[in-house]
Amino acid sequence: MLEMRSACESCDGALPAEAKAFICSYECTWCPVCVAGFTDGACPNCGGDLQRRPTRVARA
Repeated sequence: MLEMRSACESCDGALPAEAKAFICSYECTWCPVCVAGFTDGACPNCGGDLQRRPTRVARA
């Protein structure tokens, strides 16, 4: 199962499960503001391709 990390690894901003966030294949997690500042759009930790993290909503 995908680990839904609750904070951006760069700015430590809150990223609840329903928030827009980006991840790489190692599940490094970033907020959209920080990703916009990455020069090549790649994960600064591992160099991997960043993709939009799927959202997870609570079940009723």
